Amino acid sequence: MTSAAFETDSGRTLLSPTLVENTMATIRQRIAARSLPPGARLPSIRAFAKSMQVSKSTVVEAYERLAAEGAIRSRPGSGFYAAGSLAPLSLAEIGPRLDRAIDPLWVSRQSLEAGDKMLKPGCGWLPASWMPQAALRRALRTAARADDVALADYGTPLGLPPLRQLLARRLAGHGIEASPEQIMLTESGTQAIDLLCRFLIEPGDAVLVDDPCYFNFHALLRAHRAKVVGVPYTRSGPDIDLFAQALAEHRPRLYITNSAIHNPTGSVLSPVTAHRLLKLAEQSDLTIIEDDIFADFEHAPAPRLAAFDGLNRVVQIGSFSKTLSASVRCGFIAAPRAWIEGLTDLKIATTFGGGRLAADLVLTLLKDGSYRKHMDLLRVKLARTMAETGTRLKSIGITPWIDQPAGLFLWCSLPDGVDAAEIARRALADNVVLAPGNAFSLSGTASRFLRFNVAQCADERIFRVLEAAMSR
Repeated sequence: MTSAAFETDSGRTLLSPTLVENTMATIRQRIAARSLPPGARLPSIRAFAKSMQVSKSTVVEAYERLAAEGAIRSRPGSGFYAAGSLAPLSLAEIGPRLDRAIDPLWVSRQSLEAGDKMLKPGCGWLPASWMPQAALRRALRTAARADDVALADYGTPLGLPPLRQLLARRLAGHGIEASPEQIMLTESGTQAIDLLCRFLIEPGDAVLVDDPCYFNFHALLRAHRAKVVGVPYTRSGPDIDLFAQALAEHRPRLYITNSAIHNPTGSVLSPVTAHRLLKLAEQSDLTIIEDDIFADFEHAPAPRLAAFDGLNRVVQIGSFSKTLSASVRCGFIAAPRAWIEGLTDLKIATTFGGGRLAADLVLTLLKDGSYRKHMDLLRVKLARTMAETGTRLKSIGITPWIDQPAGLFLWCSLPDGVDAAEIARRALADNVVLAPGNAFSLSGTASRFLRFNVAQCADERIFRVLEAAMSR
């Protein structure tokens, strides 16, 4: 008798309900994740028993129960097949099960749904009080005086021409030559990446990301059914030797990265690494999406892959959600000319027309000088807050990976033996939302790290909660 069975008082052998239920749950998970679509043949009883390390009788019982539920169908002499209509897509079921404290979708929900009583040093945006509220209200009053078409009609597929012209000039300041006809407005940076993934990859294609990287890259690529491959990120960019190894092993179609101010580490790409990276991309026919939404937080200009490459195989995206307003949804894509028509068709298919009112607001704020003044003051304020937060964190044993980087984030290591996910769980019980390192790390190698948004760290309670959580 195997470990998958037990005997009743009458001597009848029954299968372990736990093993049978676990086997059934594995099949349900594969159906939910669409790795077993309707009509797909299930593994043979022998093969599945071997992979699950259970007895064949356990698999037989699991298959029979699933067939009774209608989840699968038996074809005598042929095997078992997934049944029914296509299961609704469940991102949580795609990929390995993650502890909620480090699941990208759960971390995002914690930050987005947190009420006023919650402190949010783990979120990725500025406090509302740090945004140019007076300038936004002036721009709204200007927009309210626009004609009826501007207030009520769809925007053009590419987006407001004057804003695209201004964005072309701004990109030129970073050495990126893009005509207005190479720029498409989007609702956000996330929508820009979503459109590009629809345009460039198919389910099952490999996509490289930095390890660690912005955690929503993981969730978005899961939605596109991509095979996500992480490459360790250093203080000067991705580890080039391991990047080359990943190219050879996985033959990816795409690489998504930040190069100006990296999220979450605050690193800046070095010119040497950028040059080697582009050579590898050319040799491997790799396309790169360069997410540059933190560009305006820079203290000094960093190398841009799109500038070195000339928008050949590098696509540049950006948005104003982090610097201006997360409510005014306006981003952009700067891409090769040959791609624009296809991207336009995709935008029409997925959103029809663009958000004209948001584009008008952004254009007004860029043209009247209020955005430039806001960013000049914001960089000074962030630099001061970065220094203060770093000093405060060091005093309780939390060490920044880079000392006073530009932007919002401090990527910090905890003392030896302290797990960031556990600290995040304890802090959440005290109404503090943290961002543990493994939410950003595909390999799960950042368990000792937390990402802090310094603009959200003004409240002294955060540090008291951290200190208490680490001492338990």
